[in-house]
Amino acid sequence: MRSILQKRSLRFVFAANVISMLGSGMNSAAVAWTILQRTHSEMALGTFAALQTIPAMLMLPFTGVIIDREDRRRLVMWLDALRAIIILAVMVLAFMGRVRVWELYLMNTLVAAGFWMFWPTITALIQELTPEGAFVQSNTLLLAGVQGGWLIAGALVGFVYEHIGLGGVLLIDVSTYVVSFLCYFAVRQGRHVVPRAVELRHDIEAAETAVARFLREMREGLVFLGEHRSVVFLGMSWALFLGAMMTGVVVTAPLSDRVFHAGATGYGWLNGGWGVGAFLSALYAPALIARVGARWSIALSMLLLTFTMALSPFSPWLAMAVLLYGLMGSARGVSGIAMNTSLMEQVPQHFMGRVQNTFYFFGTFLQVALALAVGWIASRISLAAGFGVIAAVYAVAFGSACWPVRERKAVAAVAE
Repeated sequence: MRSILQKRSLRFVFAANVISMLGSGMNSAAVAWTILQRTHSEMALGTFAALQTIPAMLMLPFTGVIIDREDRRRLVMWLDALRAIIILAVMVLAFMGRVRVWELYLMNTLVAAGFWMFWPTITALIQELTPEGAFVQSNTLLLAGVQGGWLIAGALVGFVYEHIGLGGVLLIDVSTYVVSFLCYFAVRQGRHVVPRAVELRHDIEAAETAVARFLREMREGLVFLGEHRSVVFLGMSWALFLGAMMTGVVVTAPLSDRVFHAGATGYGWLNGGWGVGAFLSALYAPALIARVGARWSIALSMLLLTFTMALSPFSPWLAMAVLLYGLMGSARGVSGIAMNTSLMEQVPQHFMGRVQNTFYFFGTFLQVALALAVGWIASRISLAAGFGVIAAVYAVAFGSACWPVRERKAVAAVAE
């Protein structure tokens, strides 16, 4: 860990993630709570979660090529700046008392589009900056930073929302984006693009049109996945986990409001429990991954998420639900570190953007269907049934992580 922190560029990246996640966590919780209070509908929260993915689904098939082709530091800075401007506009409306629900939907849809491009970019940037063999340590520090910011956000938002309102929370978020932008600006100077392992001959490359080159690079990413089945199954677990996790907002706010009658404060406790668990997982995730391997660390995490998600709505007290959310956060932390580490170890740097975006695309597609289904089930059948649907998705992710995989090349070698 100490050797990772000695790298100036990584220190700034980790600091930026702590700060930006503080604002993003508060923004997400405050907006979700505002929508619930104005609509009193889990279906509205399902729509809120689903709308966040529509621009992402349109962008993800194409942005992977951009991430692999351009300077990843500059892309992250642009994404921070654009999201800050969008949130600033809605913040002004909130302070004027004129913000409407559809404007909150639109804001989070646009900000989420940036989020879906941001995370593949930052993961690729960290892979680029991390020395070979230190991926577990860098991913542990990344997740600790992200969840540290989320922990502070979860602990604060439920208590400050009632005092500073939605406008105050959005002001905090805008401020964190500004600081995050400055941190990424300090990572290094100049433009830097990851070199490809094998380049086409200059005469062929020069003869290509921009569109032809773009399509060729997209095909290269799909060919890579076709030749690496273990990466595909890892991506399946990632997509299922991502869709389920992002749908949690649909049921968490109603759990505090409908079951425990704890209002925004209870919502803050639940988010804080998740954040504490995820943050503490950084203390033992590297040892667990070293002992049982990344694959089984992912499988055990998905199994724990399955049971804790299913049990949460049956908690007799808020404190027990917070404890279960803490266990879910811990499982999220371990799985996130193990998944990112596995990707960095198996995927070359010049393919990282395209490979990640393929998985994010299917994860967002799942989130659209899952958010609407869970919202409808929670409002029409029961909240516990909504939790059960999310738990079932985690169970499928557990199966994907456990599935035995043999690479095609290895099979061919045996056949010979």
